[in-house]
Amino acid sequence: MTLHIGDRLAQQLAFLNEIEKLKLVYRRNKTVDQSRYENSAEHSWHVALMALMLAEHTDTPSMDLFKVLKMLLIHDLVEIYAGDTWLYDAQAALVQAEHETLAAQRLFALLPADQAAEFHTLWQEFDARATPEAAFAAAIDGLQPLLNHLLSGDPADQAVLISRADVLRRKQHIETSSHALWNVAQTVIEESTQRGLYHAEPPDG
Repeated sequence: MTLHIGDRLAQQLAFLNEIEKLKLVYRRNKTVDQSRYENSAEHSWHVALMALMLAEHTDTPSMDLFKVLKMLLIHDLVEIYAGDTWLYDAQAALVQAEHETLAAQRLFALLPADQAAEFHTLWQEFDARATPEAAFAAAIDGLQPLLNHLLSGDPADQAVLISRADVLRRKQHIETSSHALWNVAQTVIEESTQRGLYHAEPPDG
């Protein structure tokens, strides 16, 4: 049986087939049973559900939650081609923007023109963190790895052990969107430090 579909639907299905590859992109954090590394598709699902549940804690009640959800589901898709960049990898960060920009152009080009433009705009808005929606999406995206690491991290499994001060500095943007979630983040960071997942002070301090 041959399925006859229009060009628009064919493009959408091609895109959906391509983003299956996000399940093959692995992150630095592990699953809660520590049996394997979390993949980026799992991360995207988790942050979307977190945003849905925790939206009431934003400091900007007028934000568009649907837009937040779209950003969270879209922003990591570029990792299909660019790979996941660990937040604390200074060398990889030097080329991250260039690699992800090229990846976004390549991936979103699979979509019909109007959806390609929308996805690209949302992806750029998330990265800029200049709107209430982008700030909250980034806050959730920053909080999820902290929660995951406290559950699944192992002090003996740290190839590069980072400092509490560095984590606090890189996660402080959470405060711009939600003081409540920033309080949670700080508590989680302290608990993680006590467990030996972060250095209490920089290694050379």
